Amino acid sequence: MSNRSNRRKPSTSEESSVDSEEESRRKDLKERDEFAQRLKKRDEDRTRKVVESSSSKRSYEEAAKRLKLEAEDKEKLLPKLRVQSRREYLEKRKEDKVAELEADILDDEYLFADTDITERERQDREHKKRLLQIAKEHEKARELERVQRYHMPKDIKKGEQQEYIEVDERERLPNSEQKKWEAEQLASAVYKFGSKDAKERAAQQEEYELLLDEQIDFIQALSLAQEGTKDKDRKPEVTEAEKKKMSIAETKKSLPIYPFKEDLIAAIRDHQILIIEGETGSGKTTQIPQYLYEAGFTNDGKKIGCTQPRRVAAMSVAARVAEEMRVKLGNEVGYSIRFEDCTSERTVLKYMTDGTLHREFLSEPDLGSYSVMIIDEAHERTLHTDILFGLVKDIARFRTDLKLLISSATLDADKFSDFFDEAPIYRIPGRRYPVDIFYTKAPEADYIDACVVSVLQIHATQPLGDILVFLTGQEEIEACQEMLQDRVKRLGSKLKELLILPIYANLPSDMQAKIFEPTPPNARKVVLATNIAETSLTIDNIIYVIDPGFAKQNNFNSRTGMETLMVVPISKASANQRAGRAGRVAPGKCFRLYTAWAYKNELEDNTVPEIQRINLGNAVLMLKALGINDLLHFDFLDPPPHETLVLALEQLYALGALNHHGELTKLGRRMAEFPVDPMMAKMLLASEKYKCSEDVVTIAAMLSVNGAVFYRPKDKIIHADTARKNFNHLHGDHLSLMQVYNQWVESDYSTQWCYENYIQFRSMKRARDVREQLVGLMQRVEIEMVSSLPETTNIRKAITAGYFYHVARLSKGGNYKTVKHNQGVMIHPNSALFEELPRWLLYHELVFTTKEFMRSVIEIDSKWLLEVAPHYYKPKELEDSTNKKMPKTVGRATRTEP
Repeated sequence: MSNRSNRRKPSTSEESSVDSEEESRRKDLKERDEFAQRLKKRDEDRTRKVVESSSSKRSYEEAAKRLKLEAEDKEKLLPKLRVQSRREYLEKRKEDKVAELEADILDDEYLFADTDITERERQDREHKKRLLQIAKEHEKARELERVQRYHMPKDIKKGEQQEYIEVDERERLPNSEQKKWEAEQLASAVYKFGSKDAKERAAQQEEYELLLDEQIDFIQALSLAQEGTKDKDRKPEVTEAEKKKMSIAETKKSLPIYPFKEDLIAAIRDHQILIIEGETGSGKTTQIPQYLYEAGFTNDGKKIGCTQPRRVAAMSVAARVAEEMRVKLGNEVGYSIRFEDCTSERTVLKYMTDGTLHREFLSEPDLGSYSVMIIDEAHERTLHTDILFGLVKDIARFRTDLKLLISSATLDADKFSDFFDEAPIYRIPGRRYPVDIFYTKAPEADYIDACVVSVLQIHATQPLGDILVFLTGQEEIEACQEMLQDRVKRLGSKLKELLILPIYANLPSDMQAKIFEPTPPNARKVVLATNIAETSLTIDNIIYVIDPGFAKQNNFNSRTGMETLMVVPISKASANQRAGRAGRVAPGKCFRLYTAWAYKNELEDNTVPEIQRINLGNAVLMLKALGINDLLHFDFLDPPPHETLVLALEQLYALGALNHHGELTKLGRRMAEFPVDPMMAKMLLASEKYKCSEDVVTIAAMLSVNGAVFYRPKDKIIHADTARKNFNHLHGDHLSLMQVYNQWVESDYSTQWCYENYIQFRSMKRARDVREQLVGLMQRVEIEMVSSLPETTNIRKAITAGYFYHVARLSKGGNYKTVKHNQGVMIHPNSALFEELPRWLLYHELVFTTKEFMRSVIEIDSKWLLEVAPHYYKPKELEDSTNKKMPKTVGRATRTEP
């Protein structure tokens, strides 16, 4: 009997542990749901109110507060302004008096000779001359004073920080902060050579044939057939210059979609889901939402939503539609992208990135405020777009009043139709002219150089018409731009004017807009673009396209956990899409810098969808937050690899976002509020425990623009590298980035400070915007903002809590290996710890270029890993390999440990 009771005891203790585990799970789920409810209430106040009743107490208080602040500012500023005004007046009066005196003396000498005047008048004249001389000498002395000289620096007491003083006084003036930077960028973006007097000089010089040093032999292989209406029905060609002269109404009527307006509205009314297929540039993105608005789809207070895969496209399209509807951007027409919301309660046409719509599902799972949802550029098959397909398909089944439009540029329309329960396809014929396609006879070794040669070849030999060059990224575009400018300069004035205009996501929006401006007469523009110009943007007047056949693609290796952004060959579908850009306004030519054999045998038919090749962590967290628990049976258009999905679930479980039942925890629900990688979200939430939220949010904002903080002009590489080293922190790069931001704040967000330290002002401004958004989100998830500086241990612990997956240690041979996968990695040469070689490192990301490099690293203590992730690391894994190999020192190391 006693034996039996002894046997039962462990089972009861097991049961009690299971009960307590179940109890803590229920408590966590309850807290999660309460937190979600609090967020919902907060969201009601979040929408920006454009019109508020004047009688409301809140608006009255705000107006009174503004008036009070204005009065205080006036009181402070007026005495200073009076003094400044008086000084300026006296300065001007002095100049006027000197000029008056000089004129008086000249008149006197001209009218009266020395013989005609009395002694007293002569003395008076001499006195005036002496006064004039003294005034001029005084002015010269003041000019000498104004020359900048060396001044002894002020004594700085211990603990005080040196105040940063602006070198350029003009920067203190309002709205002049970016002028210097913009002028510099503009000068590098636009190069003009020999335009004004080119005709006169050409007439004076003897005619000669322009010979280029090197040329590429192209052979014509095929021609893209003309599409759309027959020749006799075709409207006359509309050039970009003529378009500008047209009114907006005429421009809208000239688009290929216009004749189908009534028919399209009728089709949308008749069918709940419609697949719209049409050429890029036919007017789908800008016109369809306007047609729906005019047809009364927003009459009952509902909105029309339109998603874009890229934020540049969302912003530029929203700005264009607001201009066409003659409303202010942000009112009736607005856009919403990650870290920027330009909408109000009046917004009825809302453009957004597909990731933003994902986040809207959290607060509005049935999309109740939308009457129509347009998933645009569906053929790009981004991760968020693919997940949206499954979500909106599900919503459309129980919300019969929601109209769903899937818009695609001629690719995969039948596949979309099959996925959406045989939805009808509405085809809009584009205005496409025939395009002649040319291939190279032999493969090109350096495609950037080949692009430059091809541009000059076209410019020198082909009729006028703009050129579009597809390159893979910002670095290639800048290199190509530099080579082109150099060669155009050397060729001299015999060539017509060539405007070189880049377009990529990091370029300021005013410079992006330059690609849409009409080309000057007798000139040609060449647009150097990433694959954003393939479908998302339409540039008019492009007659020639140069296609090197490459694009950047993100790939995730689920075995090693490493993401690589690699340059890969494009697909046949992308190649045809690029060629089609040349046939928009007239018959065009596409020059492919690869052979016809390579096109036929080496290129894939379609691009692999993003969902099948990138890390799904964020997407899985989002779906879990939406209450979708059975991810393996979720309705994907193309299901992701099983291993990637499992790895994402494992990672979220390790981060504490999911419990052992696979349900979302309160921590996971809070993480879902941040539009960042789950590891970064965990880092931000861990800062609450370690009381360093102010510092960690700065690091997160700086990591979002990490690649573009420092710049190295080719003529000042040594200066730039020295300036960068001044920011290096003893414990690593995250803290170096934090130092950069904090010092910029101390300089009062100065542009001049950025110039002096070789830091990109635009990136810093973006980091500031991102930081403000993240601070707002942290307050939203109820985190108090505190700083732990100057102590950095807690900051590094908070980072480790989020990125414990990304840990490497120094092995015996002096190389680094990742702890879990034992993969050889190296510190990036730009890192503050490149020469330090600490024993344990945490990295932000692995980048594969020539080798596997760890980018943005900090030094950590291996004990922290057991503190922040005891479930992931075992003490045995964290033993020092250097001690393991040498048994003699083991005892001594043990004795010295506290």
